[in-house]
Amino acid sequence: MSAMAVAAKRYAKALFAVAKEKGAVEETGAQLEAVAASLGDADVRAFFEHPNISAEAKVNALQSAVGGQVSDYVANTLKLLVERGRSAAIGAVASAYRAIADEALGRAQAKVTSAFALTPEQEQDIAAKFGALTGKQVTVETKVDASLLGGIRVRIGDTLYDGSLSTQLYEIEKSFNNAR
Repeated sequence: MSAMAVAAKRYAKALFAVAKEKGAVEETGAQLEAVAASLGDADVRAFFEHPNISAEAKVNALQSAVGGQVSDYVANTLKLLVERGRSAAIGAVASAYRAIADEALGRAQAKVTSAFALTPEQEQDIAAKFGALTGKQVTVETKVDASLLGGIRVRIGDTLYDGSLSTQLYEIEKSFNNAR
């Protein structure tokens, strides 16, 4: 794990603890993700990562951009990141925060890759089956990859459930080659 990812996780844990104490876990996540999305703009990112712009100027720009739109503790976390030269980690903090919040609230994100577009009913069925398997409330994010030929791949966290036809054919081919 990179140093930025480790730092992002620490900031996210601290922010989650405060948000949980305030009863604002969802709002905090939404605020953090909105700021991270705005920092995705190349010009904005270039400003915050420019070495010749003082930390004070960056903090002032951040405060004028998000002032009143985010909670004090989100604003303080963002200010700390900018002051410490870690503005590039804001997106990673938002992702780590979402992962921590999802784990604490019993939710999981399933990234489903299929050979064809899934219907809403199929997505609900996948969410229900993997929800029962994991014991969590599962939301489904889909992607189409025709190279799978058929079936689906489901990634929940670090676990991959691969029921794709291409993988099954590969396994058959491998077993034939090993039998020679």
